Amino acid sequence: MGVEGKAGVTPQPASAAAPGVGEASADAGVIDNGMTLFKNNCVQCHSVGTDVVVGPGLRDVHKRRSEAWLLKWIKNSSALIQSGDKDAVAVFNEYSKQQMPSFAFSDEEISSIIAYIASESANPATAAAPSEGPEGATPGENVGTNAIGNVGGTVDLLLVVLVVVLIVLVITLLIIASVLKNYLKSKGDLTGAEQEMLERRTNFANIYKSKAVRIIVGLIFVVVLIDISIDSVMGIGIHQGYAPRQPIAFSHKLHAGDHQINCNYCHTSVYKSSSANIPSANICMNCHSQIKKESPEIQKIYRAIENNKPIEWVRVHNLPDLAYFNHSQHTKVGGVECQTCHGPIETMEVVAQYSPLTMGWCIDCHRNTPLNTEGNAYYDNLVKLHEKQSKGAFVVASQGGTECSKCHY
Repeated sequence: MGVEGKAGVTPQPASAAAPGVGEASADAGVIDNGMTLFKNNCVQCHSVGTDVVVGPGLRDVHKRRSEAWLLKWIKNSSALIQSGDKDAVAVFNEYSKQQMPSFAFSDEEISSIIAYIASESANPATAAAPSEGPEGATPGENVGTNAIGNVGGTVDLLLVVLVVVLIVLVITLLIIASVLKNYLKSKGDLTGAEQEMLERRTNFANIYKSKAVRIIVGLIFVVVLIDISIDSVMGIGIHQGYAPRQPIAFSHKLHAGDHQINCNYCHTSVYKSSSANIPSANICMNCHSQIKKESPEIQKIYRAIENNKPIEWVRVHNLPDLAYFNHSQHTKVGGVECQTCHGPIETMEVVAQYSPLTMGWCIDCHRNTPLNTEGNAYYDNLVKLHEKQSKGAFVVASQGGTECSKCHY
């Protein structure tokens, strides 16, 4: 095996011990666990077929290498190469001496990955095909409403209704005036003064000087001014649509969309930390030490490493310090997809803030998102109590998800 993934990945717990490589079949749970580990850590550089991505295709690797050899290689390929193992040295040289990072996988987890590759190798429909990309590529819904203009939106609606009513009134008055004028013209008993008044044109200057008209115009102006002011105040600190220019033209569409690289490969702490980290240049070099090395944008990464300076990425999503947000609590525990908050990130050439990220937007999500309590005994009694006291769904808010102290303390 060549480049398998990245260093520092904390593997997910194995669901069960995998059987030996030589066994005819493996438990479905073990294969599923191996598939998850493979897609989260290996698919960026390997296919389960014969295609070469960065490292070799892994079809029938369990037949070409012993399980003991694979365990050593995946855990620490450098040590195996330095030991002089001829197979390890051959693979290292064949793939341009691209170093494969070490993995903190247990023997059972590596066995589950091998079991998954074996099951895919035995399937003619998938054995020769490139491995699938990560799950969750379908964009999630933009949960909640846009809280930026909730108040301003109400004023906008009232303003539109008021304008429509005024237009209808003006048209009605004009129709009535036209009908009366035609009626009076049809009468032959009008005096000269009456006839002159009937033929007189409308003096708009006099209309403007009318007290009623001035009051109406003044009210419209005040309403518009209030609407603009409320929108401006409510928009302070809100950066929905913000898409700054980055120092390197990195395309999520190309990496996460076209090549289906899992978010966890670059943002290594997305499932285990309160914040999703910005990838280091070393992670970029896992692939770009071999791919598109001459690209002007990739050369910027090389220069950053040579000068020992970090790439100064511009932050897009930034919550105020007064609000506490735990990323792993949402992604790992809550199972929230990236697209729920970040939108269709796999289609973005330039990353933009998709959601408003306001308090109202978050609370609306907590009020409408059901808690996944299946298989978690912690919630059993809470669900029973909730069902006795309420007919509504057991949502995040049912667990105190709308309490002030959850985010502000």
